[in-house]
This record gives sequence, structure tokens and C-alpha cells, in this order.
Amino acid sequence: MMGRLVSFDPLRTLNIPGVIPMKPELWLNQQDVIKAADWILFPEYWQVNALVYGWKKKIFPSISSFHQGHDKVEMTRVFQAVRPENTPFTQILAHTETAVERVLDEFCFPFVAKEVRNSMGQGVFLIENSKDFLDYAKSNSVLYVQEYLPISRDLRLVLVGSKVVAGYWRKAAPGQFHNNVSRGGSVSFDDIADGAVQLVESFAQQTGINHAGFDVAEVDGHFYFLEFNIRFGTRALIDRGIRLSQYIESYLNENGTTDQVLS
Repeated sequence: MMGRLVSFDPLRTLNIPGVIPMKPELWLNQQDVIKAADWILFPEYWQVNALVYGWKKKIFPSISSFHQGHDKVEMTRVFQAVRPENTPFTQILAHTETAVERVLDEFCFPFVAKEVRNSMGQGVFLIENSKDFLDYAKSNSVLYVQEYLPISRDLRLVLVGSKVVAGYWRKAAPGQFHNNVSRGGSVSFDDIADGAVQLVESFAQQTGINHAGFDVAEVDGHFYFLEFNIRFGTRALIDRGIRLSQYIESYLNENGTTDQVLS
């Protein structure tokens, strides 16, 4: 059984029985409740190290999910190391004049530049000329630059535990670059690619990620990781009648007596 649960994100754990909701900023005032819990659900990133390493608590998502998904730099380094053939060509450089010149020498227009900590399509830019890139560089101390993939849609695959439990295609609105639902993209739950599902499940098993929304692109039958987020939008799932809480509850029940995995 999953035992006593404390959740720092009640909306994501709605309908899971026995959850004690708690505001993250009050955690030190309720240490006894936290220390008595069997699982801590959806803590903030700044709480993770103290909960796991200090108080030896089991957390969901896993600490591997938090550490690797902290920002685009962290996750991209893992993609490049573990699945280089499924990672678009990417340069991550400290912002210097030499780095700016290097990017303009190495990349053909258009290419993509990203802010390292953002989601829902925010901070992702289509760079079509030198001015676009110089404007991006002015506001970013880290230059995250990636090859442009010729796609009009991407695939959102939702992983809970070791399995992809839902997936859908996201297609950009006419004339738009971003495929995100929050940016007006449309969705389709049809013809989800088995190869992409297998890629995500294999990667997650190797890296210890147990809860994330993975964004995957397909180009000529080959799949590329774009990014993943452990806190991702669920509007498309809710509209479809999919409730992730049931899958989370099953995972907690199945793993209720195991020790926290730190890898």
C-alpha cells in the first residue's frame, strides 16, 4: 500500500485518496507531518535535496526526474550522452563574443534558440537572421542553439512510472512556429508512433525518470528528443477524459514499500 501522502501540488494529485495538501513555504513548520509520510508528492525543486538527502524521504516524481529535468541544459546533456542519435545538433555555450561568432559560423538559418529555463513554448525562438540571434543573445547568459527540424507538429508523450500512459500530436496554428497547446496548437490522439513510445520508455528506464511529458519530433521516420518537463500542461488530457492521478496512484501502490531510488 502507498501509505501516508503529502502533496505540495494538490491539483496534480486530485482524486488520490489520503493526500495531505501542504503549501511548500510552510514545509519547515510541518516537519512532523512530512517525516511521518511514506511519499512526498510534487515538491518544489528547492525542496528536493533536503527531503531526499536530509530527511531520507521518498518523493514523486523521482529525484532523477527533478535533477535531469531542472533546465534545458541538464536534460540536453543527458540526451546527448545517452541518445545522441535521437538528439538534434545542439550547442550550449557561455555568452561571449567568440561564442556568438561561433554560432553564426556553425549554424545555417533558420535555427532555434532557447532560454534554458522555460516551458509551454515560452523562451523558444525561431532565428531567421543575424539580428534575431543577436537580439536573443543580449538577454541570455547561456546560448542554447539547436538545429531547425522541418516539422509542422510534434508528439507529446506522457510517462508515469515506466510506461507512456497517454500521447498526442500537437500541430501549430496556421502561420505559427510553436506547436504548444498553450500557444494555440491543435491536438490529435490518432496514430501515435510506437517507435517514439519505445524510445521514451527505454530512455526513462535507463535514466530513472518516472514522471514527465516528453516532446518528440519525427523527421523522415526518425525520432528526436526536443525536451521533457515534469510539470507539464494537462489541458489536452483533461479534455480527452484522461486523469493522470489514477496512474500515479497505481505507481505509488506498486512502489510503496521500496526505498527511494537515488540514481
